[in-house]
Amino acid sequence: MSKTSQANKIAKEESKKTRNAEVSTEAVTEEVVETTSEAVVEEVSTTKRTAKVRGKAYQKVRKMVDPNKLYSLKEAVKLVKEVSLSKFEGKVEAHVTILDIGNAGEIVFPHLEASSKKIVILNDAILTEIKDGKVNFDIIIATPVTMPKLLPFAKLLGPKGLMPNPKNGTLTDKPEEAVKKLSVAKTVIKTEKKAPVVHIIVGKVSQDAKEIEANVEELIKVIKAQKIKKLALCPTMGPSVKVLIEK
Repeated sequence: MSKTSQANKIAKEESKKTRNAEVSTEAVTEEVVETTSEAVVEEVSTTKRTAKVRGKAYQKVRKMVDPNKLYSLKEAVKLVKEVSLSKFEGKVEAHVTILDIGNAGEIVFPHLEASSKKIVILNDAILTEIKDGKVNFDIIIATPVTMPKLLPFAKLLGPKGLMPNPKNGTLTDKPEEAVKKLSVAKTVIKTEKKAPVVHIIVGKVSQDAKEIEANVEELIKVIKAQKIKKLALCPTMGPSVKVLIEK
């Protein structure tokens, strides 16, 4: 056999080995893909089989809410209080779908105490403490009638930023209303980072229904009704109730 023929024979044998190796690799790959696919399908099936089942108590209150109905705000608040399942002091949450992602404004709820600051209304007892050099408050409210009594203590209260003035609402003829307003912290309404959805607490389940309604009305007012696509209320533990938005 010539050297050329011998070389051709060797080349053919090497080519045959390469093709066999490729076929073997493809077969293994197909087997791995098939096995993986079966595993994924099995895992999905297992997940479906082990889906969380709600308890009897939840199922019972869930039947009280029509998922296809838009309730008036008054009806929704009443229903949320009734379907709350928490044994502790549950909250009332608002979940709002709006048009844009980002900040939707700032809100001061009329009936949602969130401040830990000590606020006092000027009276004889407070005045006596101030005379003794004691400042046991964060905010002091005075009326136009009582304000002159504080003037001698301007050097004590002024540097601390505690002298009442009408600009920040601490000098007023309605001190009780001022206490209520100043006890509520201003909240920035923000959506989720990647979705135009706002989640915010608007009250407590034990709170008077009219107060919760007023808080929700203020939320709608700040966000603006025309920018709200969906609004639902729900207790900390319990089903949600869809709310009809008047536009």
